[in-house]
Amino acid sequence: MSVCAYLSTTAYTAYAQSRLQSLEPNIPADSKLMLSANELVYDKDAERISAVGGVQINYAGYKMVSQRVEYNQKTGRMTAIGNIELVEPNGTRLYAETLDVTDNFANGFLNALRIETTDNTRLAAESAERIDGRDMVLNNGVYTACLPCAKHPERAPFWQVKAQRMVQNGEKHTIRLEHARFELLGHPIAWIPVLEVPDQTVKRKSGFLFPRMSQAQNLGFGLTVPYYYVISNSQDLTVSGTGYTKQGFLLDAEYRQRLENGTFSVRAAGISQMNEDTFSPGTSDSEVRSRGLIQSKGAFQINPRWAFGWDVMAQTDNNFSRTYELNGDEYVHTSTAYLTGLGKRNSFDMRAFYFDIQDASLTSADEEKQAIAAPVIDYSYYAPQPVLGGELSIDMNFTNIYRNRADVYSVDGFDRFRGLDGRMARMSTEAEWKRTFVTPGGLLLTPILALRGDVMNVDMTAPNLIDPANYVYTGGFEGSDANTRGMATAGLEARYPFLISTSNSTHVIEPIAQIFMRPDEPLAGMLPNEDAQSFVFDATNLFERDKFSGFDRIEGGTRANIGLRYTGSFDNGYTLNGIFGQSYQLGGKNSFATDDLVYAGANSGLEDDVSDFVGMIGATTPFGLSLAATSRFDKDNFEPMRTGTTIGYGNDRFQTSLTYTHIEPQPKYGSTEVNSELQTSGRVKLTQYVSVYGSLTWDLNNDVVSRRSVGFTYEDECTIFSLGFTGKSDVANTAANDWTVAARLSFRTLGDIRIGD
Repeated sequence: MSVCAYLSTTAYTAYAQSRLQSLEPNIPADSKLMLSANELVYDKDAERISAVGGVQINYAGYKMVSQRVEYNQKTGRMTAIGNIELVEPNGTRLYAETLDVTDNFANGFLNALRIETTDNTRLAAESAERIDGRDMVLNNGVYTACLPCAKHPERAPFWQVKAQRMVQNGEKHTIRLEHARFELLGHPIAWIPVLEVPDQTVKRKSGFLFPRMSQAQNLGFGLTVPYYYVISNSQDLTVSGTGYTKQGFLLDAEYRQRLENGTFSVRAAGISQMNEDTFSPGTSDSEVRSRGLIQSKGAFQINPRWAFGWDVMAQTDNNFSRTYELNGDEYVHTSTAYLTGLGKRNSFDMRAFYFDIQDASLTSADEEKQAIAAPVIDYSYYAPQPVLGGELSIDMNFTNIYRNRADVYSVDGFDRFRGLDGRMARMSTEAEWKRTFVTPGGLLLTPILALRGDVMNVDMTAPNLIDPANYVYTGGFEGSDANTRGMATAGLEARYPFLISTSNSTHVIEPIAQIFMRPDEPLAGMLPNEDAQSFVFDATNLFERDKFSGFDRIEGGTRANIGLRYTGSFDNGYTLNGIFGQSYQLGGKNSFATDDLVYAGANSGLEDDVSDFVGMIGATTPFGLSLAATSRFDKDNFEPMRTGTTIGYGNDRFQTSLTYTHIEPQPKYGSTEVNSELQTSGRVKLTQYVSVYGSLTWDLNNDVVSRRSVGFTYEDECTIFSLGFTGKSDVANTAANDWTVAARLSFRTLGDIRIGD
């Protein structure tokens, strides 16, 4: 019994001494010791217990092997000699040649120490000493997060830090490197007096983060030094100070807190500029000396179905955030708040929007032209049980917007009123029922019934009152009154899919025909159009009952849609799919030929009784090549009016894509010239760790490369290095031409060094 007790103490001592992550071992009181050795000797006179030859000790999940282990009762010291390896329950491994510790675990020595943690951090030292049960001091040590080369383990790792003295504090969970030099590929490149990093047990640790650098024409060279402060397990604060050679010191602080059901943050930043004259005269950058912002974000999960959150920002002027890239180079910052709910067969979404235009012009009214939307509510419901054997769905939308100034402009003689000043509130409800019947011959017939109603209150300035000398609207306008409208639709869809099977492929060909009967669109062109301005007629919406993108417009009149859908699958891995068709206005007023405030539907291919042809095709291959193309063809001469084609290829080492876009002029819709563009991008993995990439955008109209970029990346398990160049050209304003160079160097467990973004 006494021998077992002594050996238990020995193993416990070895474990406690080697454990670098905490002060006290977490071993249950009823843990049992398992010992295996070639020879076990108890010297009663010398009061020494020895385990010799192939010693293996398992204790409370800890495993240790050594050639010899001795425990001296008189001196209270335990020694282990020869090829010591200890594995902790968390996976950390410790290797040493000799170990000598006291039985109170407070002091001890190790020689030829090597430590491998679970996150592949590695420490090695000629010798190590444990002091006062808290610190582990390693002499002439090496620290790295790189794995050794599998083929040549004797080579130096990609990077390492050699220090005369390394101190791992078990209380603070830090590793302090003193009198250190940083080596890259075995060559010293920097001397560091003191460097302190957290050990692998730390998820969050207060301290300075790696600095960031930047360069801008009006700001000069910038150096950002962030300090990260852990307030509690659920709170932290990052304070960053940036010194600009031309503008002075910018202070940026962000507080974050995690609660039981979500997180939120509050950020504040400010600067008192030293040299406003470096900016262009007459801009907000040059006119405002003291600049700042406050911003907050939040996201909370109320329960499994409901969530709410926000992202709001307020600043002293209209360009501070963009000038100093506090939220990147965004031209529009959208402040929003939301509440969402998701059920099994219904959904609810309520949001508020404010669009902050980042513009340096003191006279710009772009922000006042943006609508303030609060709230916008969407609700969708699908009946859980069939209604008359079919599917019943209900969609509701409530929109309330306000605008301070009208958004109007002229293009090629057409006046477009993108937004009117004033307020509009609209409530829309739409119900749809449909059921599919299968005839004995395989024909699929789907009757569709829809009913919609809108109630709205409009208090906006009529377009002809904005600037009668410059802008004219001939569509009539119900600008300051309560209005209602409704729409009833009866439709029928017929599909006849048939399958063709061969010995190595299957093909599905499906002719589709639809007809929708309904009255003319009520108040067409006489109401504001805020959410249905964007419209593109293509194969994706050929078979839509209402092709408008929003609620402010309703498709009216009797319309038929006819097309063919094809899907093919081949045993060798090839797939094909495609759609081709046309739409016909059979009766009533064509909504797409009825001009509204923004000419929605004009030049779309649907404005005539017989529409343009639309088609889409896609193909994939088993070796990584893919094709996707969509196009609209003129109904008279089959000339392409709008085309988008993408060819892509990818495998483990190479990815590339080529996209061609062509759009004919749409003068009523604001585009007076042909738009043709070619975009290509690619990435090549030269080795396991090295990749090069590039992209090019070619404006075919003006025969100019409008954007290009090139760069390379090195990335292994411990290091990331990337360097990239981007150039932009503006045909309309050559002063806007710009180029940037960005670089990033990241050492795992140490931090990042960034230049640019």
